Amino acid sequence: MATIDDVRRLVSLDHGLAILSTLRRDGSVHNTVVNAGVIDHPVTGRPVVAFVGRAGTLKLQHLHTTPSATLCWRAGWAWCTAEGLAELAGPDDPLEGVAPAALPALLRMIYSAAGGGEHQDWADYDRVMAAERRVAVLVTPRRIYVNP
Repeated sequence: MATIDDVRRLVSLDHGLAILSTLRRDGSVHNTVVNAGVIDHPVTGRPVVAFVGRAGTLKLQHLHTTPSATLCWRAGWAWCTAEGLAELAGPDDPLEGVAPAALPALLRMIYSAAGGGEHQDWADYDRVMAAERRVAVLVTPRRIYVNP
């Protein structure tokens, strides 16, 4: 049985690169590539898969309409997929239990978990994230499956 640890293993193998699938209004699938990793949910403390999105992108528009998300990481022939419901936490998407002042730390945590490690200038990172109205996307896995 696949677990969140399988996701962590795949994230570490290719800089957290994952294919994100969301649903368009017409029900068709939209794919894009994101850097995503595993963090503890800032409210529940349970492990979630997470990435940072930019306000106004199609992926966020889709998640506003239908908060279902699938992420798939791969390295060579190994892959792991996590499916679940997405929550957004950002300047235009307040999430109950996440204070606006906590958003920079949350975005930093996602950056590091998604393969970014330590940033060279966290103050500059925070400034850019705020200027671009970046959003934390937190996906609580309902289903995880893996091909080791």
